[in-house]
Amino acid sequence: MLFVPWRYIADWKCVMCGLCCKAYSVVLSFQEWLNIVKNYGVETTATGLNKLYLRRKSDGSCIFLYRLSNMHLCGLQHMKPTACKLWPFKVLTAPKYGYARDAAYPYLGKILYVYADSMCTGLQYGTPTWSFTNQTLKEFIEIALGTRREQIKSTADMGLTQQLLTPLGGSFKTWLLML
Repeated sequence: MLFVPWRYIADWKCVMCGLCCKAYSVVLSFQEWLNIVKNYGVETTATGLNKLYLRRKSDGSCIFLYRLSNMHLCGLQHMKPTACKLWPFKVLTAPKYGYARDAAYPYLGKILYVYADSMCTGLQYGTPTWSFTNQTLKEFIEIALGTRREQIKSTADMGLTQQLLTPLGGSFKTWLLML
């Protein structure tokens, strides 16, 4: 994994490629694990040394990853774990991956260090746009700090997808459950 400071990124948009759900194991907090077990059963999770995870399919992808045409969709959108909400960004209190000046992000009188996993295909490199700097990154930071739950900029734009799926069975969540 190569982490890039946020100042090298012009913008980010989820392109629903599913790479994050195929390449990484999702670590769960105890509360996230409990919610998932209550709703989907313990068999949807796995345990490791002092960690709880989402189970993976035989192909290595997340058990909640669904494919629709060339889009990969999350079956846990309504209770998505924090690790998933934050990917591809890491919000840290110290410059763990170097380039401190370029990773520094001032937020409410503090300096946080924000990096992105270069594996993400939704990253657009260049000079950061105003929207990316002041809306998208701010949302990722608020999710990381636990002051925000709702995702707008930090997830795929499902507007068109939901419009296409509504005639097929109501809500997106209902439709995913039919898969």
